[in-house]
Amino acid sequence: MTEAYLLPESAPAPRIGVLVVAYNAATTLAQTLARLPVSFTKTVDHILVCDDASSDNTFEVGLDFKNGVEWPITLVRHEQNLGYGGNQRAGYRWAIEEGLDYVVLLHGDGQYSPEHIEDLLAPLVAGEADAVFGSRMMIKGGARDGGMPMYKYVGNRILTTFQNKLTGLDLTEWHSGYRAYRVDVLAQLPLDDYSAGFDFDTEIILGLHGAGRRIAEVPIPTYYGDEICYVNGVKYAREITGHVLRDWAHRRGFGGGVANDESAALYELKTEQGSHRVLLDWLGQRAPSQVLDAGCYDGRFGARVRQLGHWVTGVDKYRFDGVDERLDAFVEADLGAPLPAKVGSGYDVVVAADILEHVAEPQVLLSDLAAALAPGGELLISVPNFGHWYPRGRAATGTFDYDQRGPLDRGHLRFFTRKSLERLIADCGLRIVERTTVGTPIEAMAPGKGAAMQRSVQAAAAVDGGLAKAWPTLFGYQLLYRLERA
Repeated sequence: MTEAYLLPESAPAPRIGVLVVAYNAATTLAQTLARLPVSFTKTVDHILVCDDASSDNTFEVGLDFKNGVEWPITLVRHEQNLGYGGNQRAGYRWAIEEGLDYVVLLHGDGQYSPEHIEDLLAPLVAGEADAVFGSRMMIKGGARDGGMPMYKYVGNRILTTFQNKLTGLDLTEWHSGYRAYRVDVLAQLPLDDYSAGFDFDTEIILGLHGAGRRIAEVPIPTYYGDEICYVNGVKYAREITGHVLRDWAHRRGFGGGVANDESAALYELKTEQGSHRVLLDWLGQRAPSQVLDAGCYDGRFGARVRQLGHWVTGVDKYRFDGVDERLDAFVEADLGAPLPAKVGSGYDVVVAADILEHVAEPQVLLSDLAAALAPGGELLISVPNFGHWYPRGRAATGTFDYDQRGPLDRGHLRFFTRKSLERLIADCGLRIVERTTVGTPIEAMAPGKGAAMQRSVQAAAAVDGGLAKAWPTLFGYQLLYRLERA
């Protein structure tokens, strides 16, 4: 027993369960269970063997083994095959209902060493992790020495590197089926939404990572015997690649759904290559002025405007933390309704950055903002371009849905193309002084920060920027205008 697995005498013993997933494991199940350490079997709360509708006598072998030991073992035989992921899901539901503290996933075919089960539990019991994976790749050469076929080894390394790159994790192996979890953490994951196939394990990792859970790894030996592999390698690689790409896109605001964390709702400053950089450049060309920042959110953009020497009044529906310290003045008002008199007038510049698309009647808001201008004042606006190739493609292919951010942000009530926006501008009695676009924020989508990645990102951004200038209605990500009253 590893030292970290031992608890102080005063500490209550954790309730530990083992989920043994078995399918056609009649020749290996008894030997696998018999290899569990004696020290572990004396303390384990329960062992659940889930026979996933095997076509051999796996269930009977399990019963014979149970009758020969005094361990707390329960055997379940599913009438229909639930699949590798479905079998796990049923077992984790049992662990949750039983109120266990930790559960270890063990395969009935003996591919993962039962002798190391306490090594997996040690970081959990010590409070150092929420999930622990046994890795066959932590010891150099161990996987190949243990009989892992070369094609599986190479595939494992390629997929793991790819998955780490896109998620920001640094696991030595994504594809081990030897795992231990805190049961309360499993209870918080949407297990019923995960696949019933072998890609279930990847979805578990993505779920843990998305929830900010701690994942640890411990080295385990590799063993390949005469067990039958039921994994279709090509199908498996395709499915887990899809999961990781969707997760990567979702974390960058694409893919629809509702954000599962508060950070996704934060208003993002676009001061490097985006619309805010253009707006700040325009404001930097002016002498110190009275500026109204409509839809100021928490005032971070307004603070940058103040650094240029301007006096900034912000207006927004909510008084976010820090807004009063960042701005010269703040007015709490709903921009979806007519502007109240307390907003005032006589502003040299009014900024409406990414706000018109969030109101039901943008003509009312734009007219009110124009009325707040002093004679000779300017109105600066930025609006996502619905004519950009991304929303166009989503609509054309029938996959239109809202994203977490971007042109299809789930908070957008109205969509604009350049033509429809300029029609709105004219209807509000405004004249275009200058217009421009910014390209796709490629730098925000980069999966890594290495030098090679940065060079690739810069090259892609340069190409995209050139396309945005050449064909702004298709490649312009946002439309920006300097306006004055006609």
